[in-house]
Amino acid sequence: MIAIDNKLVSDDVAEAKFVCDLNKCKGGCCEDGDAGAPLEKDELKKLTKVYDLVKPYMTVEGIKEVERQGKYIYDQEFGWVTPTIEGNICAYGLRDEFGIIKCAIEKAYLEGKTDWKKPVSCHLFPIRITKSKEDPDLEYVNYEPREDLCRAACTLGKKLKVPVYVFLKEALIRKYGEEFYEALAASAEHMQARK
Repeated sequence: MIAIDNKLVSDDVAEAKFVCDLNKCKGGCCEDGDAGAPLEKDELKKLTKVYDLVKPYMTVEGIKEVERQGKYIYDQEFGWVTPTIEGNICAYGLRDEFGIIKCAIEKAYLEGKTDWKKPVSCHLFPIRITKSKEDPDLEYVNYEPREDLCRAACTLGKKLKVPVYVFLKEALIRKYGEEFYEALAASAEHMQARK
């Protein structure tokens, strides 16, 4: 474990290799799971604020689910999450002409319609952050790829020699800031040098 402030980062974040291979997985993380994308409390307001800007990029089915369930829902196990279509694809997801799932929120962002890229949990995948039950200020930062779904990404990461923390640099800085990322990178380099 790497301790940075009140965060305990799994060694795998520094050592494992990972690069998304969308041609192989087709963005399956947007539909494979027990609930929609986890949302932080401040993201509930952001999602409400950007919804009308995102809606034109959504599928008809996705819009219907949001109108039926709400822009976000509460899940007993995962907390606030995005709604899904029949327990599968995220309501904000859509398939492109190659069958790859894209995010309507991110499409709106990339076209300059909003300044919010997407839920940080999506941006960080396959890193998952959980809070300690004993200490609410303590967070665990773990690398949790899906065994079958992420096999191609693990293979590509090894081939390209890209550690998880490097692949997710933008997302980690977005979540925790530059100082955290620099400390993580220094720790990862130190671990590598000891081998």
